[in-house]
Amino acid sequence: MTGAANPERGEAALVLEGITHVLRPSFQALVAAEGELGPLFELVERAASGRLGIAEIAGLFWHCLKDPPAIDRVAFSEALVSAGLKALTPALRVLIGQILAGR
Repeated sequence: MTGAANPERGEAALVLEGITHVLRPSFQALVAAEGELGPLFELVERAASGRLGIAEIAGLFWHCLKDPPAIDRVAFSEALVSAGLKALTPALRVLIGQILAGR
């Protein structure tokens, strides 16, 4: 458990398998995500048009984790799939909002 998300810092909480993960879209995290996923503006456009894939969501979330989880990326990604898109959407909205607004 990584604690509570601080919305003033643009953080989002993501609960997977009973564990709360805090996602923080810091500059470093977004640079790493962009390096893997391509330009963030294009990522936002794909999300807006319903073309954002689960691999892209997993990559964005992985890079934005405030604290490294006790599991590896594959297990983290499997937990995302198990949680389902409905559970991921609130955190995704926060991250996309932060990408667009900046902090």
